[in-house]
Amino acid sequence: MRLDGESSSSNGTSKAISNGSRASSLHKAAVSNAANGARKSPFTNGSSNTNGHSSSPGGSKPTYFGHDREEITRILIQSLTDLGYRNAATSLSQESGYDLESPAVAAFRNAILEGEWAEAEDLLFGRSTEEGGVSVNGNGLALQEGIDKNVMRFWIRQQKFLELLEKQDTGRALMVIRSELTPLYQDTEKLHFLSSLLMCDNNHDLMNRAEWDGADGNSRHQLLSELSKCISPSVMLPEHRLAILLDQVKQSQITNCLYHNTAASPSLYQDHYCDRGDFPVNNFIELQKHDGEVWHVKFSNDGKKLASCGEDGAAIIYEVGSFEVLQSLADHDSGICSLAWSPDDSMIVTCSQDKRARLWDAKTGELKSTLTAFSEPVSSCVWAPNGLSFVTGHLDKHFGISQWNTRGKLLYDWHANHRVQDLAISPDGNRLVAMNNEHTIYVYNYVTRDLEYTLDIEAKMGSVCITQNSRHLLVNTLDGEARLIDLDTRETIRKFKSNTKKESRVIIQASLGGANESFVVTGSESGHIFIWHKENGQLVEGIDGHPKTNCNSVSWNPKHPQMFASAGDDNMVRM
Repeated sequence: MRLDGESSSSNGTSKAISNGSRASSLHKAAVSNAANGARKSPFTNGSSNTNGHSSSPGGSKPTYFGHDREEITRILIQSLTDLGYRNAATSLSQESGYDLESPAVAAFRNAILEGEWAEAEDLLFGRSTEEGGVSVNGNGLALQEGIDKNVMRFWIRQQKFLELLEKQDTGRALMVIRSELTPLYQDTEKLHFLSSLLMCDNNHDLMNRAEWDGADGNSRHQLLSELSKCISPSVMLPEHRLAILLDQVKQSQITNCLYHNTAASPSLYQDHYCDRGDFPVNNFIELQKHDGEVWHVKFSNDGKKLASCGEDGAAIIYEVGSFEVLQSLADHDSGICSLAWSPDDSMIVTCSQDKRARLWDAKTGELKSTLTAFSEPVSSCVWAPNGLSFVTGHLDKHFGISQWNTRGKLLYDWHANHRVQDLAISPDGNRLVAMNNEHTIYVYNYVTRDLEYTLDIEAKMGSVCITQNSRHLLVNTLDGEARLIDLDTRETIRKFKSNTKKESRVIIQASLGGANESFVVTGSESGHIFIWHKENGQLVEGIDGHPKTNCNSVSWNPKHPQMFASAGDDNMVRM
């Protein structure tokens, strides 16, 4: 094997010209080991013919039900290989005359996977040297429009640098930093980080700091995957193309299926359709354990328990299924605004108008801690994803957000100069979102605790929550509209509007639910429960959940998508 930095010729053999001539020994090896295992075509993508297959008479390309026949065949060859049917892939290539990829692409793939970095760059970008007056690799492989070649070079040379460090060849690694990476003028901070890796004591330290699994791991395959995204798909087919297309077909059918509410993947044998009869639209039980209005209801994360709270100052925990009362947490002197389950469902926090928050053992009902450092009602609470702490929101404009450990000790005070009506933490633990009692949203970096930005919603709000992928924020406004906002771009990507004609006088909460969070659900001052399809914004159902009174909160069971609970001013929790 040629050492990095030495001559870019292939094992000392000369490179044959690519168009019309025989492939070099490296090309032969690369083609035999390529993903498709297909035969070599006498033509390459640089030829006037397409991938080894001549055009049909009359100049028109053959089609398959209107689809490009070459594209379909190449995708099938790749898919057969992915499925492990290499002989079938080879037979299809031979019979059709189409190859999955040209010898140049196969050689490039082989060069990356074998760590032949100079060879890989030559094949990708073309050589400037000539043999016999003919350019060896022409202009290299065709790239996607707008691709920065230096970025691709940086990725390849970064891999080369890391592998030299893994071999403990720090001298050559330092030369790569100085003479190969630095001249590309890429990310200076990245260069400084790579330089710091020269000080690693051992390979374990190197891999941990670089978040890299070594030459014998998956790093070369990951590099090839990233590089392939920059190459024209007509030259190098994107990975697992048929699987991606099938996923898109399924997602399109799910998006267009109004009542889709199952995590099971639709069958490819027939068009997908879900019947309304399988959708949770019928009330099957009413829980009347509260002595006043019920303001908030929430399923446990495992879906096995349900908790409700409200005006009577009690939080009640039910067993899902029998709906028997497991615990009644009654120690507050006033109404409980909201509650929050810990990630493992072992603890629950209640937030009250009595200016206190309480931490409970959810299994035994034991009061673990009482938090009293507030001068205004405690409005909301949310747990950190690791379950080691939780954050409370308060209506005190000088003490709006604070973080506590599970012993009730204050860990951090944001000194937020605004009131907080509701809180949400992204599941990835990167963002904390606070909503005041007017129309402003505050987005904090939960790791650094810095304020990233604010959003003016221009309407009073009832609640906020974040999608499981941590990308989108759902905001419910009191004028009967819920909005889905991209947390990165800050743009509203979808609105969900009920038939409410005036601003609500009470706090109405919205949430996400159903299989894969496919639905947006909210209560209303009219007592109706409105359910929208999250992806297309279409109103799916308007259920008369709590007739002639407020429906304050709705919670969808995270493990059983055919069940949700609602809380209303009629003192009831309805399932």
